[in-house]
Amino acid sequence: MGVPKRKTSKARRDKRRANHGVPTPALSRCPQCNETRLAHRACPNCGYYNGRLVLELEEE
Repeated sequence: MGVPKRKTSKARRDKRRANHGVPTPALSRCPQCNETRLAHRACPNCGYYNGRLVLELEEE
């Protein structure tokens, strides 16, 4: 049976557990098109941010 040869240091143990508490990204609704988007980012659907058009998106 495998047994550790050396004690795992607190720093090494805690680095491994650093991502256990990573939260899910905050989603919000776009006031222009009502699609979900990441908070504080331009809407990938319509290109608006803070009431202004900031991304020129091509129509399909």
